[in-house]
Amino acid sequence: MAKITAQMVKELREATSAGILETKKALEAAEGNFEKAVDLLREKGAARAAKRSGRDANEGMIKMYSHPGGRIGVMLELNCETDFVAKNDKFQELAHDIALQIAAMAPKYVNTDDVDQAELDREMDVLRNQALGEGKPEHIVEKIVSGRLAKYYEEVCLLEQAFIKDDSKKIKDLITDTISTTGENIRVGRFSRFAIGESQD
Repeated sequence: MAKITAQMVKELREATSAGILETKKALEAAEGNFEKAVDLLREKGAARAAKRSGRDANEGMIKMYSHPGGRIGVMLELNCETDFVAKNDKFQELAHDIALQIAAMAPKYVNTDDVDQAELDREMDVLRNQALGEGKPEHIVEKIVSGRLAKYYEEVCLLEQAFIKDDSKKIKDLITDTISTTGENIRVGRFSRFAIGESQD
């Protein structure tokens, strides 16, 4: 087994914000492989975040963001469990990144559960007719619709969107990472996006 040095532990801690013991254990389990150790810590963080997701998140902040030039503005409510975490740099950074995402990508909903049912039905009809129009066999049309619906969700749902600063992560992954760092449940309460000349639905 590769020798786990203090420098390796330090680098992994800086990259993941995990504790010393947790970092050392991850490196040992990954036999000194840095990337593998990062993945192990992220998986653990995701598991802990899932446990925390049921807890109340009634504190937080309203983040106001105005795009340079003042033509696009965003108002975001980001919730956490305590006022202490609301003032935490990681939480503030997350709020800023999410507001930036909303300004750039104009999502309509927070998550897939929020999508209006009538709009969803309409979209599924369009996708079904598209697949049939392409001559796809009926027995695989539903699979095709399901795959294309995932793409639709990535366009209209904030949590499903690829993060504009790092498209290997979705917005929900950013939130999960911050939950595992802060130890509190975090959720997007609501948001509004305003753009000069655009009508509000």
